[in-house]
Amino acid sequence: MTTVATQSTSWFGRAEMWLDERGKGAWIAAMVLSFILFWPIGLALLAYMIWSKRMFNAPCARRSHSRKMSRGFKSSGNTAFDSYKEDMLKRLEDEQRAFEEFLERLRDAKDKSEFDQFMDERAAAAKSDDA
Repeated sequence: MTTVATQSTSWFGRAEMWLDERGKGAWIAAMVLSFILFWPIGLALLAYMIWSKRMFNAPCARRSHSRKMSRGFKSSGNTAFDSYKEDMLKRLEDEQRAFEEFLERLRDAKDKSEFDQFMDERAAAAKSDDA
């Protein structure tokens, strides 16, 4: 499931995650390099760093770690709760997968009906041209 999220992430999102993994120093280095190469990009990067509070908050690595969706949660120490949590997460993932499959079937049915309508209109236009 995480591979789908990774594949659909934009280049900006991937660059942001890459810089977050390397910490605040990487963000500052990227900003300095962008000022050297083309100052408006450096200014935009500085504004983004201030707006997203990357300049003044906790290290970026912690923030990126909290964003990652993984099932590798820490154990709470309560085995009953941990098994309930694991079962609930599995059930939710199954429901999400089923819903995504339903949406895909719905899109396919809509595409097929639109294509059939197009072909019927085309056949009707060909008959009227022949007449």
